[in-house]
Amino acid sequence: MVRTMSAHVAHPLDVAVEGGTLHAIVWEPVDEVLGEVVLVHGVTSSLHAWDDVVPLLPGYRLIAPDLRGRGASNGITHPAGMAAHAADLAALLDAANVTSSLVVGHSMGAFVSLAFAYLYPERVSRLLLIDGGLPLDVPAGLDTDTLVAAILGPTAERLSRRFASVDDYLDFWRVHPAFRDDWSATLEDYLAYDLVDDGAGMLRPATSYEITAADTLDMNTGDVLPAALAALAHPTRFLTVPRGLQNEEPGLYAPDYLERLLPTVPGVVHSRIPGFNHYTIVLSGGGAAIVAAEIREQVAAASDSV
Repeated sequence: MVRTMSAHVAHPLDVAVEGGTLHAIVWEPVDEVLGEVVLVHGVTSSLHAWDDVVPLLPGYRLIAPDLRGRGASNGITHPAGMAAHAADLAALLDAANVTSSLVVGHSMGAFVSLAFAYLYPERVSRLLLIDGGLPLDVPAGLDTDTLVAAILGPTAERLSRRFASVDDYLDFWRVHPAFRDDWSATLEDYLAYDLVDDGAGMLRPATSYEITAADTLDMNTGDVLPAALAALAHPTRFLTVPRGLQNEEPGLYAPDYLERLLPTVPGVVHSRIPGFNHYTIVLSGGGAAIVAAEIREQVAAASDSV
């Protein structure tokens, strides 16, 4: 199926990867191509997390996967972890005929993007990390379930729930503190896409708890990301927001923690974006406008350095 979105035509792309088939969309610009960008979503999200961003980038060729275990790629559950996601991105870029591009990651997608830049450095021109990618401030030594609960809280609990209808699921999200002031038709479509049949007459989120737990554990305790940060050579922008997954302050990266963290990654250029939470920096019109402006700036910088 080919769909038109603003100044793009959306083409589905299915790619054979280890464990199954990775689903993606390539938004092809209807006019001149100004640049190519890979968009990588978060831990329980999907490629439609970028639906507010895409229309703001006419002229850009945009490639976004449903990461393994999520969305229409939810049949791929093994292997999990950052290296597996990075290998999937390499296969996706091959299939999309992309040599090297700006890679943009939100939440866990930022960690995946960082791992991809480390394991496939020639495929990445620059990195844009949105409220993720750098180590989180969590205690060492937590067991997997406690670690997932500490980082994701009710987001992880939602994965075990069942819903009678799409409307039932939307009602669940309408009262979520992150979206009380940022509800939209685009958000409804994004949320509805997340649902799959549970095989017993109910609907469930596409993402399984098992792959979420495995990815979260690897993201925080695995070897790839520390090595990636130690070897980081790509120009990198890092955006954080003041509120977290429940619209709570201080969010994933508290100011005092950032003061300690940022000197350990001197090549990373950081900006704190006021007025947003972990979701709405991407899943709202205002957040999408900021992200789109950053993408244009980073693509231009990459072109200037060639």
